[in-house]
Amino acid sequence: TRSDTKPYDVLLMVPVPQATVGTVLDGINIGRGYGFIEGEDGRQFEIITITVDVWHILEFDYSRLPKQSIGQFHEGDTYVVKWKYLVSTSVGSRQKGDLQTRAVGKEKCVYFFWQGRHSTVSEKGTSALMTVELDEERGAQVQVLQGKDPPCFLQCFQGGMIVHSGRREEEEENTQNDWRLYCVRGEVPVEGNLLEVACHCSSLRSRTSMIVLNINKALIYLWHGCKAQPHTKEVGRTAANKIKEQCPLEAGLHSSSKVTIHEHDEGTEPMGFWDALGRRDRKAYDCMLQDPGKFNFTPRLFIFGSSSGEFSATEYIYPSRDPSVVNSMPFLQEDLYTAPQPVLFLVDNHHEVYLWQGWWPVENKIAGSARMRWASDRKCAMETVLQYCKGKNVKNPPKSYLIHAGLEPLTFTNMFPSWEHRDDIAEITEMDAEASNQIILIEDVLAKLCQKFYPLADLLARPLPEGVDPLNLEIYLSNEDFEAALQLTREEYNALPSWKQVNLKKTKGLF
Repeated sequence: TRSDTKPYDVLLMVPVPQATVGTVLDGINIGRGYGFIEGEDGRQFEIITITVDVWHILEFDYSRLPKQSIGQFHEGDTYVVKWKYLVSTSVGSRQKGDLQTRAVGKEKCVYFFWQGRHSTVSEKGTSALMTVELDEERGAQVQVLQGKDPPCFLQCFQGGMIVHSGRREEEEENTQNDWRLYCVRGEVPVEGNLLEVACHCSSLRSRTSMIVLNINKALIYLWHGCKAQPHTKEVGRTAANKIKEQCPLEAGLHSSSKVTIHEHDEGTEPMGFWDALGRRDRKAYDCMLQDPGKFNFTPRLFIFGSSSGEFSATEYIYPSRDPSVVNSMPFLQEDLYTAPQPVLFLVDNHHEVYLWQGWWPVENKIAGSARMRWASDRKCAMETVLQYCKGKNVKNPPKSYLIHAGLEPLTFTNMFPSWEHRDDIAEITEMDAEASNQIILIEDVLAKLCQKFYPLADLLARPLPEGVDPLNLEIYLSNEDFEAALQLTREEYNALPSWKQVNLKKTKGLF
């Protein structure tokens, strides 16, 4: 039965995976897409970029982007990026300070299909169009979803990639505002990329760097959150300098713009910085200036499920992670919200661990068996989270909290580079009697779920207490309540054929 489902073995979850990142193209693992890599036979290869070409794809048309627009993306669009690279075998010796000489290797090419999170162009259509129209050179085809870009894709732009909001065709409308705000992402300067976010205090993040751009004055404020890591600041500097060099039209600049960069740490901003964001409001985001913690850890994310019949946890791995440094904001709100609902995620923020609970889509008719399975999964998830916390630190496990979709607190939403509050989801969640926008300790919720007996009145009321089996309400009654409700002892009741048991329960309102 579902009640036999066991929590997942946290010994399989707690150790942090140290595997290096790599993309396999044409049977060769090209690592991060640059520098030296070792082949399976132990020989060294060097990956060198030859050319990068980009096409903007519409439903039934496409256009090649001019050189100065390469690296400028929009989240409402689809692009094809053609990367030509050389896999060269290196000869010579490094031992005695000799420079390695480069032997000519193989030229290869790959087509990346990049899809913005609001893009409507179907990947299938794009792929067919590209193969027929553009594929004069055979190459691997790789789908890249916004925010899930592998390092070999990101490095094509050498730290100059920007994802703007809106669509390329709407650019005139997009540049109405004088100010724009970008969140810095990526762990290595050549892989750095910027994500445009709402130009408001609530978009600031103490764990990363941000770029505030004034289009008219060609002015950049490079802002470093108080917990931003040194390598994140470096990524931010590279990104700001790329804007200064390239003056991208997509950001509202033009080739004659003379961009100046002012660098400031959180807490030392000039007044002009706050003009961009409407007003100075440190309560609008999770400002960490007063927090003594170093925040020198990489958050982790696991999805729970029991579709295979057994309860399991699967870790989401950040595609461009670098295990040697802290990856401060590896995940996106979409990771949670685009998963098939209802769903349960463990979000490990080191100091505390969250169990994020999704929602029941309104259009889904929910069968009783699905409800039972959900109740069982929730209980297993909570038990797993508590054991995971102990696995992290037996003597002083981090606190764990249950939070509901649409009602997430700032401390949670600010773990993500951007967050859009969803009123529609909050409404669905608030219909659930158990849901709350208070963060609740998991151990308290679990204690309720593990309750063995309930007063008769609770089992006659609707909605039923969470986690009870609606088909077997009698098992939750004390012997005294059982006899009062059914006018039989348990032994007498158990001796009845099942159809009589059901009829009796129906007459008493216990079915």
